[in-house]
Amino acid sequence: MKYHSTLFIIACLLASVRGKAQSAGDDRKVIVDSVHTDRFVMDYCRFGTGKKTLVILPGLSIQSIMESAGAIADAYAPLAADYTVYVFERRRELPASYTAADTAEDTAEAIRALGIEHVSVFGASYGGMVSMVLAVRYPELVDKMILASTTAELSEEQYQSIENWLRYAEEGDANALYHAFGKAVYPEAVYKQFIEAFDSAAKTVTEEELKKFITLAEGMKGFRITDELNKVQCPVLAIGDRQDQVVFDAVEKIGQYMNKSSYYELYMYDGYGHAVYDLAPDFKERMLSFLAKDQ
Repeated sequence: MKYHSTLFIIACLLASVRGKAQSAGDDRKVIVDSVHTDRFVMDYCRFGTGKKTLVILPGLSIQSIMESAGAIADAYAPLAADYTVYVFERRRELPASYTAADTAEDTAEAIRALGIEHVSVFGASYGGMVSMVLAVRYPELVDKMILASTTAELSEEQYQSIENWLRYAEEGDANALYHAFGKAVYPEAVYKQFIEAFDSAAKTVTEEELKKFITLAEGMKGFRITDELNKVQCPVLAIGDRQDQVVFDAVEKIGQYMNKSSYYELYMYDGYGHAVYDLAPDFKERMLSFLAKDQ
């Protein structure tokens, strides 16, 4: 099986060089900026020239993905002609407790502060949890939703990997954290391919980044939105992988909680693991196909 590296490997591992790479071409010209509201500051990057808007909400990461905004634009180049794409971080300064629902509230406020009224949303892993909250609580904002490698209810078994990461973060062991993260998220062949990159990235992790990671990871515990998913009004595409060692079979269960009158589509890969959104070579084309449909 051939693996393709995109969002997480490039954006997070190459963040170790601390370079904000910019892409060539109008479609992929990247703007890295921040939105200021009365309550917070949130960083984001923007690329693409399309009239429609796509918001990408990434998963839990150890370091900022803004450092490699150009690489993200390259990875999502197939969408850049039809969409103006926004990739949002979490707010810069986190309170002591910060949940996926809090992230969704802040993201909705940031989107509106930028003058955007309607979006399609793509959320991966933790970003998928945030996306579901957005679609439930801000239905007027979300036109379509794509979920990848995520769960509507984070069980104790699913949280075990996160607890493992938390332990390393609390001990200040960025190297062990990066490697535990990589082993859980990627197939063994991919992890081994990027061992040196994990080592390099770990050397650049700051104490502040570890604190932010801890807050976000702790805020995931007990996440549950199963009782509210029947409120989702927009078309939904859920994508997962049968070899996912983080959320296991959770993606396949999301549909049972959705409103049966709304359009819902499920697609499962096999062999890419949790990071299927990084590695499946046709993932972006599958996104585009769904977004182009008239449901």
